[in-house]
Amino acid sequence: MWQRGLNWAAILLVGIFGLMWVGIVIYADHFSSLWMRIVQVVFGFLLLGWAVQKTIEMIKKA
Repeated sequence: MWQRGLNWAAILLVGIFGLMWVGIVIYADHFSSLWMRIVQVVFGFLLLGWAVQKTIEMIKKA
């Protein structure tokens, strides 16, 4: 039971972090070059994608 709760917490934290990462890069990072901002946005979307994939896996287990 604890393991399942911790899994959900990790998924939630990674998803929120990914969303915040993308938001910060798009709206607050004006000093990086364009290509670096694109790489950072892709990284944020990879984190979001991981969180969505793990959420689907956790729902299927239940």
